[in-house]
Amino acid sequence: MRNTLPRLLSVNAGFVDAAAYLALKGLFAAHVTGNFVTLGAALVLGTSGALAKVLALPVFCLFVLLARLSAHSLRARAVPVLSTLLSAQLALMILGAALATWFGPFANADGYAPLATGMSLVAAMAIQNALHRVHLAGAPPSTIMTGTTTQIMLDLGDVLHGLPADKAQATRKRLARLTASVVAFAAGCTLGALLYAWLNVLCFWIPPALVLAALAMRTALVDADVNYKLS
Repeated sequence: MRNTLPRLLSVNAGFVDAAAYLALKGLFAAHVTGNFVTLGAALVLGTSGALAKVLALPVFCLFVLLARLSAHSLRARAVPVLSTLLSAQLALMILGAALATWFGPFANADGYAPLATGMSLVAAMAIQNALHRVHLAGAPPSTIMTGTTTQIMLDLGDVLHGLPADKAQATRKRLARLTASVVAFAAGCTLGALLYAWLNVLCFWIPPALVLAALAMRTALVDADVNYKLS
């Protein structure tokens, strides 16, 4: 259970990023810095979706801030923080799926409906980023894989070079956990792309199911502020 929850969130992040990218003309919902690249491409090529990419960063920042402030308030009232934030993420995922189903597929990503859909997904993933960093702080990141991949290669280099016995076991254990996180994210990306090709916007109902499963897993954890420690 300790490792399953963050890996499930990694699958969710990969799925949302891939499906949103395809459905909303290059919008990254979980990895907002990628929108700077696709924004430049949209401006040069004259394609739609530029407004969503401009809004993604401020919306992401706003919901991370709201998640943090909410966490302080929830703790003061002795309300479980992790479960509450997962519930908020679930609500936003359902909203995004409902908007996509009702108004999609989207030929143009600059209309009100696709913008609302995209920002709902960005907000949901902002909450996931926030709760992961605070409540699953020792687990590998569930969204951005660049740093994780870098650490995998560094650990692999150390293992191949040779380590003292006391460090070798810990490094191998961390290497396995980091690799599992990248594989989970890649699996989510693959599923998101394949199911979008098959189901179109209906595929956006998969992420709410994943977050609901994560919320169910939360009930098996000891408390709302549990931290996972990397060895």
